[in-house]
Amino acid sequence: MTIAKELTVGQLSSRSGVAVTALHFYEEKGLIHSRRTPGNQRRYPRDTLRRVAFIRVAVRVGIPLRIVAEALATLPEGRTPTREDWARLSAGWRAELDLRIEQLVRLRDDLSDCIGCGCLSIDRCVLRNPDDRLGKEGTGPRRLLVTENKPPANA
Repeated sequence: MTIAKELTVGQLSSRSGVAVTALHFYEEKGLIHSRRTPGNQRRYPRDTLRRVAFIRVAVRVGIPLRIVAEALATLPEGRTPTREDWARLSAGWRAELDLRIEQLVRLRDDLSDCIGCGCLSIDRCVLRNPDDRLGKEGTGPRRLLVTENKPPANA
């Protein structure tokens, strides 16, 4: 039995557990690459399986596809990531993930008696921002955003 050097999109989908539409999306975003046969069918190198696994794991832990694409672009000649590549790239993502975890913990703790904005606890809501006093700090949910070495703003 010989092992094919290339996979069809259906084979790649079946082996990786990723939908064909997602594989097409990954290719459109430059995360994976294929060649076209004379019949205009996609063929992927076998190592694309490892590349798709890398993408799925990174996305699963919360890394945006844009960041994954940037990381993959740092690899020489677009090669597939190795174990060492994963260690290096994931170490770089650790601080961002730690920050997100801190934000989620804070959100969980601040919303302990909140039913959701409607708002049944407006008089004691720790997230409330009367008169947009936090607007000068930037866009987004300022009280929920955790920044390094900066305590949360008080109401």
